[in-house]
Order: sequence, then structure tokens, then C-alpha cells
Amino acid sequence: MLPEAWRRRPWIPYLIMVAVLAVVIGTGFAMNKALQPVVPPQLANCKTSVVVGPHEYAGRQPICIQPNKVYTATLDTTQGKIVIQLLPQVAPVTVNNFVVLAVNGYYNGLTFWDAPDWEVQAGDPKGNGTGGPGYNLPEEPSPELTWTPGAVGMARIPGGPINGSQFFIVKSSWPNGGPNAEYNRFGTIVAGLDKVSAISAGDRINTVTIAVSNPTASPSR
Repeated sequence: MLPEAWRRRPWIPYLIMVAVLAVVIGTGFAMNKALQPVVPPQLANCKTSVVVGPHEYAGRQPICIQPNKVYTATLDTTQGKIVIQLLPQVAPVTVNNFVVLAVNGYYNGLTFWDAPDWEVQAGDPKGNGTGGPGYNLPEEPSPELTWTPGAVGMARIPGGPINGSQFFIVKSSWPNGGPNAEYNRFGTIVAGLDKVSAISAGDRINTVTIAVSNPTASPSR
């Protein structure tokens, strides 16, 4: 039975419904806006290759980065912020690929699907290790770099090609003495390694923000 006030003012229930709907829509808009990547002016023209499906493209991403710039990526995760210094001087194709995907929101909302004792892995739109952007990356060897805690590389199925979007971060010593294949070492954690250690399967990347600056010193490796 309706309250007496509502019977005298039949428009009140509709007003309440409109107010509730406005709150729901507003909350959804705010969440969607929060997941939009912040793109610096230097990367405003970084567009993806042709989109052929959700999180899927016709081919590798067009070159966008410049060789005389320093690039860092800040991952805002459910465990906190993780800052990666990217290494275009040793893995230019891989860094460019990561930057283009990041500034176009590819990684926003994706989960860390794998987190054993020594590494965490993310970047799979399917969330189970079988997905990718529809293309693979070429190998970019960097034998001078080590796979110590904080190293960032691209994932690959043993014996298969390098995935175009899945990446991993090393937390501790690589089992069995290190990798026996190329994993395109393309970054180094410079802040937030403790956040990496706290990540478990199911944690999420909220956003990835790319910053561009001029070189001031030799990049950390």
C-alpha cells in the first residue's frame, strides 16, 4: 500500500526513480572516465592499427615513439602504483607496441591472470593466458640485460612466438637459472616493486599512463 503522501503526490515515486537512475548513470560515467587513459601531447597521434574485434587488430602497431625521448609507464593497479622505465634503445618495437596499446586504453581493466612466486603476468584480454591482440612481436635480443627482480618482458608460449600484449614482471630469481628463450626485455621497475610482490591472480590494472621526457642521464637497466 502506498504511503498517504505518495497518494496525494503521485509524482513522488517517479521523481525518486529519476534521481536513482541519475545516480547510477553518473556513477557509471565517472567510472568510465576514470578508466580513460591520460595521453601526453607528444603521443596524441599514436593511433592503433585497424581494429578487427574487441582487443584485436589487423597487424602490429604503427611506429609512434621517438628515439630521442625517455618513456615511463605508470600502472595504477589494485595493489598500488608501479612505475616502469621503458627501454626503447634495446627493444624499440616492443616499447612502441606497449606505448600505443597503453595510450589507447588496451590494458585498462585487464587482470593479472598469473602470479607464481617469481613473476606476475598481465595483458591478456581473455584473462587466462590464451589471448592477445591478434598479432605477435619480433624477437629483440638484449643479452647485456639481466632478468633480476623488476625486469619486465613479453610473454610467449614455450616454442611459440612472442605475444603482442601479454607482459610479465620478475619478482624474484628466475627458476632454473634463467630463461632459455628470448622474452624481449623492454622495461625496468623503478618504483613500486613492493606492489608487484603483493599482486596475486585476479588483481587488476586500472589504468596505464605513459610519460614522455627528454633524456637527462643514462636510463636504468
